[in-house]
Amino acid sequence: MTRAWHPVALAGLLAAAPVAAVEYLGVEAAQKLAFPDATSFAPVALALDAEARAKLAAVARPPGVRDPKVWRALAGNRLLGSFFVDAVIGKQDYIVYALALDPQGRVLRLEVLEYRETHGWEIRNERWRAQFAGKSAADAVQVGADIANISGATLSCRHVTDGVRRLLALHALLPA
Repeated sequence: MTRAWHPVALAGLLAAAPVAAVEYLGVEAAQKLAFPDATSFAPVALALDAEARAKLAAVARPPGVRDPKVWRALAGNRLLGSFFVDAVIGKQDYIVYALALDPQGRVLRLEVLEYRETHGWEIRNERWRAQFAGKSAADAVQVGADIANISGATLSCRHVTDGVRRLLALHALLPA
């Protein structure tokens, strides 16, 4: 017996289809945006012990899904800052973002590199991301405190903000 699909049911299935990952910006392009004067980006190997991991988990929940990638941005031998690429869970899929910090650990720039969720993409808005500029580990960096929420993007806002707070704390643990 052959079954015909009702047009409304078919439309519902198509509307519920998952959205493919969208890469908005590659790592190298984000590095150049954050540090236009950099002549090189030196990778930093993370060697976090259990105590350091516990400190980071206490600072931001949920903790990162993996260790972030870290680079030092250099202009010759002069340190311009640190550059992180990390991922957090939005509602159910990963949000990959980049964070640039000056040598003192203050946010220079936040970029959303990849977004896989069907809702909450508004976190890519420049005004929302600009709220992080100048923030450091000494700031609350918390949705509802010093970071505004976006209606319809609450989990994305919260989780990226938690990730930024965790990276600010991680910066303080990195070797000079």
